[in-house]
Amino acid sequence: MMQRAAVAWKKRVLKRMPSTSRAVHTLKDENCPILISPSLVSLDLPDIWAPNSTPHDFPSTDKFSNEQKAAIIDGKSMSEEITTRIAFEVRRMKESIGKVPGLAVILVGHRRDSQTYVRNKIKACEEAGIKSMMTELPDNCKEDEVLNALSRFNEDPSVHGILVQLPLPQHLDEAKILDVLSLEKDVDGFNPLNMGNLAMRGREPLFIPCTPKGCIELLIRSGVEIMGKKAVVIGRSNIVGLPTSLLLQRHHATVSIIHAFTKNPEQITCEADIVVTAAGVPNLVRGNWLKPGAIVIDVGTNPIEDPSCEHGYRLTGDVFYEEAVRVASLITPVPGGVGPMTIAMLLSNTLDSAKRAYDFT
Repeated sequence: MMQRAAVAWKKRVLKRMPSTSRAVHTLKDENCPILISPSLVSLDLPDIWAPNSTPHDFPSTDKFSNEQKAAIIDGKSMSEEITTRIAFEVRRMKESIGKVPGLAVILVGHRRDSQTYVRNKIKACEEAGIKSMMTELPDNCKEDEVLNALSRFNEDPSVHGILVQLPLPQHLDEAKILDVLSLEKDVDGFNPLNMGNLAMRGREPLFIPCTPKGCIELLIRSGVEIMGKKAVVIGRSNIVGLPTSLLLQRHHATVSIIHAFTKNPEQITCEADIVVTAAGVPNLVRGNWLKPGAIVIDVGTNPIEDPSCEHGYRLTGDVFYEEAVRVASLITPVPGGVGPMTIAMLLSNTLDSAKRAYDFT
C-alpha cells in the first residue's frame, strides 16, 4: 500500500512538471515561468500509513535476550514533579501581584479522544492553580463561530494561553484558524514564527510545542545524552514529528525522519540510538525495528475500541510494547509516558506567558 501511494505521488508530480523537451522549446515564451520546480504546497500529500496488522515472528537472534527488560520512563511521576513546581510559582505570583495564569481551550466536536485530552488538561490546570475556561462548539459549527471565540480569548487580558484542540472537523480551515491565534498566547507553539525560530540556530521561539518539549524533557530527566546520537523520528506532522526533529537537531542529534513514503523504514530505524514515534498507527514499530539498547519515546495515543474500559476505548501506542521492551534500554509506556508530560509542558508554557505579560520574575 505504501509503495502504491508513493508511485501515485510520483505520477502526479511528474504530470505537473513539463517535460525537458517542452521546457526547452518554451524558453522564449515571455509567459513561461522562470523555474519549472513545483511549489512546495503542491507537493504536500497526506501521510497515509499502512496498518501493521499482519503478525510477524519476532526475530530469533542472540542479540535479543528473553530476559532483557527495558527500564520504564515514568512520564507520570516526572510530570507530577514539574506540576508541583509550577503550582508553587503560581501561588507565588498570586501572593505577589494578585494574578494567576489563564488558559482557554476551544473544543470543536465530540471526538472522544479529544474530550479526554481536554478533560485531563482542565484537571491539570486546577491542580496547578491555573485558571481555565473552555468554549465547546458542535461538529457542524461555522468557521466564524470558532474565529469569534478565538478573538474573544485573544482580547481577554486574563487569558495567557489559548489551545485549539486538534484535529478540527474537515470543513474548518485549520491553518486560517491557527493564524488568528495571538502569537503571544500560542502556548501550543504552532505559529509559523514559533516554528521558524525553533528551526533556526541562534533563535529562541516564544513557545516550544508541548509534546516535542515533553519528549526532550523525558530524555534529559532519564539521563540520556542527546548530543551526537543518531535519532529517528517516525511521522512528520506539524504538531509532533516536524518540531521534534527540529528540537533534536537543536540538541545536536543526527536526525532522520521516517514517513509514509520512506522505503525500508525498519532498516533506517534499527540504526537509531533514539527513536521517537508519532505516526498514529497502532503497533507500527516492531521489535525488529530497534537495535539493542535503543531508547524509545512512543508518542502514539491510538484509541482502540474496548467496551470493558470506562470510556469505551483504551489507548495504545505506535510501538509493539511487548516486543520493544525486550530490545530497548529505555521506553515510555502508553498511557503514562509522553501524555502526562505534554500536559505539564502546556502548563509550563502558560506560566511563562503569564510571567511575560505581567513582567513577573
